[in-house]
Amino acid sequence: MNDAHPPRISWLRRLYNWTTSWAHRPGGTWALFIIAVMESSFFPIPPDVLLLALSVGAPKRSLWFAAVCSMGSVIGGIIGWCIGYGLWHAVSGWFIPYVFSQEVFDKVQTLYQGNAFLAIVAAAFTPIPYKVFTIAAGVFQVSLMTLIAASVIGRSARFFLVGGTIYFFGAPVKILLEKYFDWLAWALLALLVAGFVAVKWLH
Repeated sequence: MNDAHPPRISWLRRLYNWTTSWAHRPGGTWALFIIAVMESSFFPIPPDVLLLALSVGAPKRSLWFAAVCSMGSVIGGIIGWCIGYGLWHAVSGWFIPYVFSQEVFDKVQTLYQGNAFLAIVAAAFTPIPYKVFTIAAGVFQVSLMTLIAASVIGRSARFFLVGGTIYFFGAPVKILLEKYFDWLAWALLALLVAGFVAVKWLH
C-alpha cells in the first residue's frame, strides 16, 4: 500500500493544513495578498499554494481570493519594474545569482526584443518565473503600461482558473486534493522546475 504513494512532503502537508485553517480569517486573505506581492518581485514561493488552500477551505470565496491574489501579483510586478528601472545598479549583485541567473536574465532580454507584451503574458500565466520578467522589464525600459496590461491578463487568467475551478467544483476538488495531495505536491515542484527550464530554452 505504501508503494502506491510518492514520498511524503511533510512540510508541504503542514503548510497546507496551516494555510487551510486561515480560510475564514481576515489574516489569511492578507497573507495571500502579501505573498502575491512579494513573489512577483523577489520572493521564491508562488502564491498558488495559499490560494488553493484558502479556496478549498472556503469555496464560495474562491473568486474573491483569486481577485486578491491577482491584484497583489500585479502590484508586485510594478514593484519589480521599479526595482529594475531605478535600483538595478544597486541590487543586481543580490538578484544575480541568488534569485535568478545571468543566463536567464539574458534570455528574457532576447524575448523583450521580440514581443515584450506576449512574453510577459506568457510568464504571468505559466510556471515561468514571473519575477525575472518584471524586474527585467524595468531594466530594459519596457513600458510600465505594457507590463501592467500584460500582467493583468496573465495573472488574472492563472489565478481565476484556480479559483473558478474550486468555486464551481468545490467538493469534488477538495476530495481529490486530499486524496492525491502528495502527488500534486510533487507535480507542483516539477512545474516550477519546468518553468526555469523553459526560460533557458525559449528563443
